[in-house]
Amino acid sequence: MFRTILVPVELDDVETSRPALDRAVAMADASGGTLRVIYVRSLVPTSFMEFVPPNFDTAQQGEAEKRLTALVQGIRLPKERVSSVVTMGGVYHDVLQEAEKIGADLIVVGSHRPTMATYLIGSNAATIVRHAPCSVLVVR
Repeated sequence: MFRTILVPVELDDVETSRPALDRAVAMADASGGTLRVIYVRSLVPTSFMEFVPPNFDTAQQGEAEKRLTALVQGIRLPKERVSSVVTMGGVYHDVLQEAEKIGADLIVVGSHRPTMATYLIGSNAATIVRHAPCSVLVVR
């Protein structure tokens, strides 16, 4: 069974993240494993930085942590088996880095139905599947 499960979530699209999160919770519950929930904030292009207030990054980080904490508090697992982290960077890069850091043996990721754009450009879920150091479950 899987003991350390990582679940990337999108706070602005919880409908896509919810099925993956629910599946990961069920798997962690069945195996007695731990669950790590990660939200990756997008980088703000340098060319926009002159237009944002000086405390923009701090405010955005705080808001993301608050929203992720609210989401995680609704998870029905013992609190000592659930943790969360907010990072800023590229989604697949940060997810893969976090998986290595915590020694994840499973990543459970939500995915949209494939579109022409994801076939041509790729998707975060597809990149995670290709480069993950552990098993990956893609939930639609």
